[in-house]
Amino acid sequence: MRSRGLFIVGAILCVLLIPHLAARGEATIDFDRDVRPILSDKCFFCHGPDRAHRKADLRLDTHEGALAKLKDGYAIVPGKPDASELVRRINTTDRDDLMPPPDSGRTLTDAQKKTLTQWITQGAAWAEHWSFVPPVHHEPPAVKRADWARNLIDRFALAKMEEAGVAPSPEADKRTLIRRVTMDLTGLPPTRDEVAAFLADDSPQAYDKLVDRLLASPAYGEHMAWTWLDEARYADSNGYQQDATRTMWPWRDWVVKAFNENMPFDQFTVKQIAGDLLPNATLEDRLATGFNRNHMLNGEGGRIPEESRVDYVVDRVDTTATVWLGLTLGCARCHDHKYDPFTQVEFYQLYAYFNNIDESGAVDAGGNARPVMSIPTPQQQEKQAALQKDLAAAQQRLDAALADKTAPPQTWIDQQIEAIKSIEGDAKWAVLHPTSATSKNGQTMHIEPDDSVYVNGVNLEKDVYTLTLATDAKNIRTLRLEALPREEFTHHGLARSDSGNFVLTEIEISEGGKPVKITGGQADFEQSGFPVASAFDGKSETGWAVNSPKINTPRTAQFALGRTIVGGPGTTLTLVLKHESPHKHHNIGLFRLSVSSKPIGQPSVELPAAVKDTLLAAERTADQTAALTKYYHDLRAQPVKDEIDAIHKKIEAAERSSISVMVMAERKEPREAHVLIRGAYDKYGEPVHPGVPARLNALPKDAPSNRLALAKWLVDPANPLTARVTINHYWQQFFGMGLVKTTEDFGSQGERPSHPELLDELAVQFVESGWNVKAMHRMIVTSATYRQSSRVTEAMVERDPENRLLTHGPRYRWPSQVLRDQALSLGGLLNAQMGGPGVRAYQPPGLWEDFSFGKIRYEQDHGAALYRRSLYLFWRRTIAPTTLFDTSSRQVCMVRQRLTNTPLHALTLLNDPAYVEAGRAVGERMMHEGGPTAKARMAWGFELVTGRAPTAEEASVLYEGFERTLAQYRADPTAAEQLLSIGESKPDAKLDPVELATYTTMGNTLLNLDEVINKE
Repeated sequence: MRSRGLFIVGAILCVLLIPHLAARGEATIDFDRDVRPILSDKCFFCHGPDRAHRKADLRLDTHEGALAKLKDGYAIVPGKPDASELVRRINTTDRDDLMPPPDSGRTLTDAQKKTLTQWITQGAAWAEHWSFVPPVHHEPPAVKRADWARNLIDRFALAKMEEAGVAPSPEADKRTLIRRVTMDLTGLPPTRDEVAAFLADDSPQAYDKLVDRLLASPAYGEHMAWTWLDEARYADSNGYQQDATRTMWPWRDWVVKAFNENMPFDQFTVKQIAGDLLPNATLEDRLATGFNRNHMLNGEGGRIPEESRVDYVVDRVDTTATVWLGLTLGCARCHDHKYDPFTQVEFYQLYAYFNNIDESGAVDAGGNARPVMSIPTPQQQEKQAALQKDLAAAQQRLDAALADKTAPPQTWIDQQIEAIKSIEGDAKWAVLHPTSATSKNGQTMHIEPDDSVYVNGVNLEKDVYTLTLATDAKNIRTLRLEALPREEFTHHGLARSDSGNFVLTEIEISEGGKPVKITGGQADFEQSGFPVASAFDGKSETGWAVNSPKINTPRTAQFALGRTIVGGPGTTLTLVLKHESPHKHHNIGLFRLSVSSKPIGQPSVELPAAVKDTLLAAERTADQTAALTKYYHDLRAQPVKDEIDAIHKKIEAAERSSISVMVMAERKEPREAHVLIRGAYDKYGEPVHPGVPARLNALPKDAPSNRLALAKWLVDPANPLTARVTINHYWQQFFGMGLVKTTEDFGSQGERPSHPELLDELAVQFVESGWNVKAMHRMIVTSATYRQSSRVTEAMVERDPENRLLTHGPRYRWPSQVLRDQALSLGGLLNAQMGGPGVRAYQPPGLWEDFSFGKIRYEQDHGAALYRRSLYLFWRRTIAPTTLFDTSSRQVCMVRQRLTNTPLHALTLLNDPAYVEAGRAVGERMMHEGGPTAKARMAWGFELVTGRAPTAEEASVLYEGFERTLAQYRADPTAAEQLLSIGESKPDAKLDPVELATYTTMGNTLLNLDEVINKE
């Protein structure tokens, strides 16, 4: 309350002084704009929020602290600079009293001293830091050229220009606009047909329709995802020594999908921070939380897991603060923040939200670290979809079979009556006669005179045996397998192994190509852990041992069949026996197979009493006939039921083979959080509970102490930062620089927005739109401010080199991933396939091997994978894709992409196989599509890459270059052949190699034009 009262008093005093100051011709000092940056840069280090390092008990980051009484008086006395110790200290020549101290490395300029003195003279009015005050609506200001504005952005931008006495630039021509907005929204250039269609559309809505088409393109989501991946520190490897690979690309694909579906930003936020905690969380909700598992993982042998775990939690706090709040909260890990009003305790309150993840700090799930979730790959999803389709079709057949009311044929009725009679009699075992027997893994199988089968060879841990058997038996209900002793077996036992164990792990039977399900079984003896229908054991009930003197007792097992095999003369059965064991003490030796019409124990398919009575009845009632009909069709449906069971097993197996992705998941028992003394992982200070910084919006009173509460707090409309920070990211995306230049720092050390009211208005509208991302992007790119020509005078560059007044369209170098995608697209090489694991494109040989002492090899992909978008390149953290020369390291969160102009840039664009190959593809397009003459082809190629026709001078330079290059290759055809050999795709064999090499060089030249590699 005291702070609020002092603020009001200061504000009133400032208002009362304004007429007096105006009369004297002095400008009114704005504390937040003019004074705070000076205090933050020069004074807060010793007199700011960090109480542990504060000097002389003077605090200049709060109004109360600045006006407080000190031992030697007051640092600031409003309206009285002569009585203010601050004024004396900044102007003294005494090195012992001078502030900032000479040894601090900080000095004040004369202008800064004057500003501080004027501010105190004018009453030392105070104001909250602009970014900590919730944004409010601002009515678009009145402007002289109101007809220039297309939306609210333009009124704010134009007002700033008119205030500075400058004018906006004319609108860019249509060719420039379509290229600019297409590249900005999709990261790809417009095609010639798209340019032609836009030029031919004279309607006032032509540009709006173009923007809507681009926002609906799948390429939009891919392009927008790139910056989010930089912010999320996404990569395909863990970093650190050996840099083990990880599987996080399904999360990347989720991000692309979210952008393309225009997921509201508040949902986008909540799902990534706490999707696993949402009620009835879906697989995709849980997958979204991979955002905070993208950090580096330290798997070094001597690393202490708990130290790593703490680092990961800290990384999550830093990343969340940077991405959503634009704050450098990581500075408060070891002490109170030096410049912003955030304490170390508050840092660890945020830390507590992320401290309860069920993780150990170790790399304990392959290249990943728990917690993980299983998720199918796109290929697995296709397989599962196909299985689901098969399942639906089988279910339809089953439903149709069960609905059939056709009476059973008399032949079937006669067979059933005969089966009943044989079952009720004493059915004999009929030995099956093997006609062929094979071993998958090369063991020898002998068919003995007594129809037994002898397996001979080296003991194997697993094998598959396939037998074809003939029989005349009828109405087969049961299969019997006899495991037989043999003289040469160990202890004359049942198998060739030292233990003498006969083990069978699976058995399959089919008749006429139709599988017959085995529904149960029994055996003479079952060893614990090896139940019948899975295994046989040669040990006796009394505990036969390996060194027992002699065992020669056969063992048998019987299997009940799921349906009766009619059988009869000429019947052929196929049996597949599978043996698998973790050691070689179990195998299959000598065995014989028999069948019978008598069921074992309880019949596998028991005839209902009513059906049996019906079959044996001399005359049948209507009810008996209906029951018999139903039973008949149930039997006919059994193979379909077996098929459905088999499909279910395949679906289960497909789900088990899904890949593992790191996600967030809470521990069952909460982990206590503490302030860590000086940030050390094992130096516990006071315990803390989850909470948010006091200077920002408060949590609801009933908010739970979990990440879901934190996520909702971030996107609460009362939060003063999230919407502003996000809008600033979007502005940076389209203009190359945010309205706040220091995208990563909205605190005291950051820069003020160039257009504060515009930033606030966009932030408020963003929230009120339901956090509609595409709508905000659309507003920006349809504004007159964005649509200005990028041409600028030297005088304007000198006055406003960074275009902070927004007097012309954006112009800067495209980042390397956009340049690569553009080259592939212009050459017609781009593979538009979306999603999936990272691909490995061209890279100089030996880089990975040199880094890893030969332990990691780079296996380049081939074919279409080489031409995927840069978004899908495999990203090894320690050695990023070499074709991407200006990207972030993906080791920490990065919200401002570096745009470079280095020798490496030119070296890559002129020599990387991807660009040379793209140049050749452009050259081939010129030869096939550009017309009959070299001049026409040069002009066609120029228009392809720039979107406009060349001037006469440009056309002349290009043609001269073509003629010169052609002469060089004619003089040295070997050089032409070498050029055409670069890249994996093959040159068009119908084209003259020397001529094609010339067009290749010219294509590469076109791709390196300043107009192509820059945003205009």
